[in-house]
Order: sequence, then C-alpha cells, then structure tokens
Amino acid sequence: MAITKSCFQDKFGVPRQPGLTRHAHAELVIQPPYDREDAFRGLETASHLWVIFQFHEAVRAEWKPVVRPPRLGGNRKMGVFASRSPFRPNSLGLSVVRNEGLARRDGRLVLRISNHDLIEGTPILDIKPYLPFADSVPEASLGWADSPPTERLEVVFLAEAEQQLAALPSGDYPDFRALIEDVVSYDPRPSFRRGRDEARIYGAHLYDLNVRFRFVTEGGEKRVEVLTVC
Repeated sequence: MAITKSCFQDKFGVPRQPGLTRHAHAELVIQPPYDREDAFRGLETASHLWVIFQFHEAVRAEWKPVVRPPRLGGNRKMGVFASRSPFRPNSLGLSVVRNEGLARRDGRLVLRISNHDLIEGTPILDIKPYLPFADSVPEASLGWADSPPTERLEVVFLAEAEQQLAALPSGDYPDFRALIEDVVSYDPRPSFRRGRDEARIYGAHLYDLNVRFRFVTEGGEKRVEVLTVC
C-alpha cells in the first residue's frame, strides 16, 4: 500500500530497533488506490502507529530455523521465532513509529513518520494505530534483551564535517546532526567488530549523503570521530 522514502539508504547504520534513532525521518508514499485522505480519516489523533512491512532486502529462497541475534554478540543461536531477525520465513517486519501527519508532496499522498527503522524502498503492507491501553504491556519480559542498550559512544565532529553540516539546508535534512549522533554512537558495526579500535573508516548513507566516521580509543576512552558529511 506504500513505499518508504527514508533517510536510511541501506542496511548499515539502521538502528536494530525502532525508537533507538529518535531523529530518523521518513515518508510513506501511499500507492493507488489507497492514496485517498478518507482512508486515513482520524489517524491524525494517533501519536504512534504500527507499520507492517517487508524486509525486501532479506528475502531468501530458503529459511533457517536459528539466527544469531546481535544483542547476544552474534555468537549465540536463537530460534528465528524467538528473535526479531529480518531473515524470516515470511520476510515480514513490524515496527512502532511516531506519526508526523499526512501531506501532499508533488501530488502524491505521503504519511510522514519518525523514530523508525525502515530503509529506502521498504514496501509497507499495512498501517494501524498504536493503542496505548491495549498495546503497552509494562510487565512484559523476554529474558535476554529486556533492557534497552545504554552504552553510547562519545561522538566528535571534526572540522571538515562541521563545515559540511553547516552548509546543508536544514529543511532538506531535518535533525541531521542528531541523526548522525544516534546512528554512530550505538556502534553500527557487525557484532564481531564492535568494541574494537581499528583504523578502518566506515560510511553510512543517510539521505543522499555519505557520512564517514572512525572509531578511536585513547587513554582507555572510546569515541567516534565523524570525518566528512558529503
């Protein structure tokens, strides 16, 4: 029913759960015949939405019964149905996102969202309002990922990156500095590389820009240095 126009252009750097990147913005471009305001009447009162989508870059001819969740360091196996891995038999995903309202953009109806984990081109299959009284279960538990990740690395923007950020039109890149901080501070590297100090320079494609950064350890303190934004 919709196609995602996202700040995340590929999988690297996308938060492992929605809500971890508070400053991520996207537009869900509603496709015919669903692009009618009447179909969304009343949705403006909902602060948050359930979005059902397809992990379109994780579709596989065969599925595996076990996966290695990044939260467990990538070295413990869990059943696929006990995880939120994108590599699933049906390739379906489910996320709670913040509703930023409907708009018309170049004649197309779009639903603006934030706090999401959707990459560019993600097919949206359905949208439903989040019901706090029914959907929130404060006493719920999982046993191996009950608490949110709390460790965030210090992020330092080097001079060239600062100059490039200052030259960007803020209207085209909403909350962009904060988005970069959210993406790199959680260390988006694969599990086997996380926590390491290495000379390698990484790049994350956000909007139409490539954010280049590296991980540095000095005196036992770890940080991320953002090198360029271009």
